Amino acid sequence: MTLWTRGAGAAVMLLAVAGCTVDGTGSTGPDEPTESSASAGSGESAGGAARAAVDSLTVKGRAPKTGYDRDKFGSPWADTDSNGCGTRDDILKRDLKDVKFSDGDCEVRSGTLDPDPYTNKDVTFVRGRSQVDIDHVVALSDAWQKGAQQWDPSKRIALANDPLNLLAVDASTNRSKSDGDTATWLPPNKAYRCTYVAGQVAVKKKYGLWVTAAEKAAMEGVLSGCPGQRLPSGGNPTTAPERFHAN
Repeated sequence: MTLWTRGAGAAVMLLAVAGCTVDGTGSTGPDEPTESSASAGSGESAGGAARAAVDSLTVKGRAPKTGYDRDKFGSPWADTDSNGCGTRDDILKRDLKDVKFSDGDCEVRSGTLDPDPYTNKDVTFVRGRSQVDIDHVVALSDAWQKGAQQWDPSKRIALANDPLNLLAVDASTNRSKSDGDTATWLPPNKAYRCTYVAGQVAVKKKYGLWVTAAEKAAMEGVLSGCPGQRLPSGGNPTTAPERFHAN
């Protein structure tokens, strides 16, 4: 199973950042489009796979939030991949450094978010202290208003626990996001915005969620600044295992 990891987007830095272009060596330069990128008509040269994928998303108005409840997406952090660990601990193990466990290799006791993708600062995780959250890149409330309210429960459970849609981040910054989409919230760390928006596009494309006109325009605006941005892939199936189907 291939996962989109925070480290791949932040450490390698082969991706262009919002407001910058990337040359062949990976170094960033001023926000001056080259002649080829400014005039090219293909999706690849005008924003790479991530930018091209925005055009495949359905555009509709936001549906009412009526009926939304976190429980509609199943019990938090279900073990949908049957590895014996809850999803939250799976993501902590994936995204933190210097991880220490409470018992065995499942419950994460401590570690360091080095760095937090949303702020580019180091954040210490200690179990029981709310300094690190697991963010749904596409917020569950946003998903509910853009198609998920019509889904079978097992598909909502899959979305809520899909590693493609999950990221360990600074808690206070995550809570400022609330259920915002690209049109209403972007990470303060501008260098991460292309990766972040590409992640939202990937999740919405994978699950068939729609976007508003303002959201699509915001996605295009961010991704037009990063010609090499690729669309992340992988994660879990879009339907939870059969044992969750009755939820």
